[in-house]
Amino acid sequence: MMEEKQLDLVLVPLGMGMLLGYHFWLLYIIVGNPRRTVIGINAESRYKWVICLMADPLKNGVLAVQTIRNNIMASTLLATTAITLSSLISVFVSNKSSSPSSGLVYGNKSSIMSSVKFFAILLCFLVAFLCNVQSIRYYAHVSFLVTVPTYRDKKNVIEYVATNLNRGSFFWSLGLRAFYLSFPLFLWVFGPIPMFVCCCIMSFILYFLDTTTSFTRDLHSQSIKEESSVEDVESTAHCT
Repeated sequence: MMEEKQLDLVLVPLGMGMLLGYHFWLLYIIVGNPRRTVIGINAESRYKWVICLMADPLKNGVLAVQTIRNNIMASTLLATTAITLSSLISVFVSNKSSSPSSGLVYGNKSSIMSSVKFFAILLCFLVAFLCNVQSIRYYAHVSFLVTVPTYRDKKNVIEYVATNLNRGSFFWSLGLRAFYLSFPLFLWVFGPIPMFVCCCIMSFILYFLDTTTSFTRDLHSQSIKEESSVEDVESTAHCT
């Protein structure tokens, strides 16, 4: 029978490998077939959104700034939460007088392993903080660019603005993933078994949250075709 201390050496790498393998698969699908994922469809929708708004910046400027401001507020909330939790964990670890070994923990109960667990949780929240700060940086930059009247109908500038907006959203998603990763790491404090079970459940849930159905893809494609046909009619009307 496997010793209690050896469970951490087996279940923890298996759980983290499962989450890491799932995200490598997700990255492969995003690059190869982005419409199969929610992240890819949202990126394409944001690109269309920027094109529509920059077609008339003076008319749509208020809407654009308000929408980006809401995203900045969401990133600010997550960044504040991450740095606050990081501070609390640092204070707890520095003032911890003994190892939290108890009957609830089944696994390695050494003080070194306890420090590794809390350091991993702290690292997750620091990564979440940095990602959300970068997200705020890109959102703030886009809020200036999207309302400049002289950039109207300039395709290269519109693509640049849409790229920065998607980068801000991608950093926000990475920060959110770091929060997700903190859940199994927190359960690792109570032993490797809860941590491994959490990794399995989280991979299963994230699959349904990150992927799209055929109905969603067809609806998205149909909306893009209708929008393109409307743009063609309007361009023809302007020409005549």
